Amino acid sequence: MKATKSKTAAKQITEKDSEKLKELFVDGLKDIYWAEKNLAKALTKMSKNATSEELKAAFEQHTTETEEHAARLEQVFERIGEKAQAKKCAAMEGLIEEANEILESTDKGTMVRDCGLIMAAQKVEHYEIASYGTLRNIARTLGHNDVADMLQQTLDQEGETDHKLTELAEAYVNEEASVE
Repeated sequence: MKATKSKTAAKQITEKDSEKLKELFVDGLKDIYWAEKNLAKALTKMSKNATSEELKAAFEQHTTETEEHAARLEQVFERIGEKAQAKKCAAMEGLIEEANEILESTDKGTMVRDCGLIMAAQKVEHYEIASYGTLRNIARTLGHNDVADMLQQTLDQEGETDHKLTELAEAYVNEEASVE
């Protein structure tokens, strides 16, 4: 029943409504663009402060992917006829600050620190997953299927990163942290 109502509502979208949705979409793109740009710097710091070589490598790989995500967003802006512009993302700023607090409150060279870094990184991943999923859906609603596909590509990578972090935590990081 809800699906039927949604389809009916979608058919009744006016040009004015569509413009408002596009403004929201562009604003969301600006927000996640800022997030990706600033996350790349934070991931470099997290990598330098991780204890395990596997976690360092995971952060380094995600730094590279994050830079690719920012470049992909620049292509998205271009495809929808907008200038690539960042808007400060309060959520990502808070998540990065939380990661910094973990670094300040844990001892260098410990698995407890790695456990905290994984926790901080997964919070970031979940924020990104929510953002990219929503933006992909709006892109489809606006008829930008090519853009939706690009956003889906990033969404898939974010999900893979989250999965890798879970695997590291479950493989040994949490266990080793519990005996420190």
